[in-house]
Amino acid sequence: MRDNSADLREIFLNDIPLMDVRAPVEFDKGAFAQSINLPLMNDDERQKVGTSYKQQGQQAAIELGHRLVSGDIKQTRIQAWAAFAQAHPDGYLYCFRGGLRSQITQQWLRDEADVPYPRVLGGYKAMRSFLLEVTEDAVTQCDFVVLGGLTGSGKTEVLEQLDNALDLEGHANHRGSSFGKHASGQPAQISFENQLSVDILKKRDKGIAQFVLEDEGRAIGSRAVPLPLHRRMQQAPLVWLQDSVDNRVERILKDYVVDLCAEFIALHGLEQGFELFALRLRQSLASIVKRLGGERYQRLAAAMDAALQEQQRSGQVDEHRQWISGLLGEYYDPMYAYQRDSKAPRIEFAGDRAEVVAYLRERQLRR
Repeated sequence: MRDNSADLREIFLNDIPLMDVRAPVEFDKGAFAQSINLPLMNDDERQKVGTSYKQQGQQAAIELGHRLVSGDIKQTRIQAWAAFAQAHPDGYLYCFRGGLRSQITQQWLRDEADVPYPRVLGGYKAMRSFLLEVTEDAVTQCDFVVLGGLTGSGKTEVLEQLDNALDLEGHANHRGSSFGKHASGQPAQISFENQLSVDILKKRDKGIAQFVLEDEGRAIGSRAVPLPLHRRMQQAPLVWLQDSVDNRVERILKDYVVDLCAEFIALHGLEQGFELFALRLRQSLASIVKRLGGERYQRLAAAMDAALQEQQRSGQVDEHRQWISGLLGEYYDPMYAYQRDSKAPRIEFAGDRAEVVAYLRERQLRR
């Protein structure tokens, strides 16, 4: 049998498969990208055992757990664990602290399925603490530069061309604006933070010590950038990406209309998918009604409704350009212009996409 492991760096650098035997409610609050939840106890069983522990002590709780997870239930779970172990012979199992639950899982696998399988020493808590430290160390030890620009200028496209980029919106599964929701949901806050930390870890392992991030508020949808990192971003130099209004309109049309509609249809089918897509667009506009003002909102909403009706009728998306142009010119651009003015002392370079990519690559070499 392979030894139990405390080499968390190796586990995350190599995306080693992980079997999480915590209850589903614990897993849903936060996990790791390479982990699969195969719990020792389900949520109801865990709650009963926890109550027993508080009222009657550890031994009574253990005995209750063995009664709850017995017979066919126990065999079904052991079979699932054994299948995971056979599919991932290089993996590990873990519970919250690497204690009783993972040891019981390990023992049952060995004694009843003849499958020796190692666990992560310290469990989830140790891995989570390790990743938090990875981000905190980067904040204090690395250089950062922030990429700004008006809505639709293509900041994500620039990040995709850089090997030292940290794509916060990608990790949060959200484009960052009021219209930024994808058809699929966002990861749990802790999972978002874990994914970001693993990205930092892998890049630093390659020798990268300077990172480029998109200029973001603390919130990306319903997820929050880790506070130490966000504070560091507010002090970092700023590179400003420029593009024409026409290009920006086309980019937003693609991202928030064409691609988003395709996401919904892929998940829900043609008819329901389009209805959900149209609802999402209308909700996104309504979410900023107070900032738009009543008259402006009514005008843009009417243009959006007309564009959606034409899209549903013919498949054409041309009419969406009207409300997109209006939203840029009357709302986003004035807001971002004010923000740029307030950050002007931090701007060290401005240019189009090719110029910005070249500058950021050269800047990295100077590090």
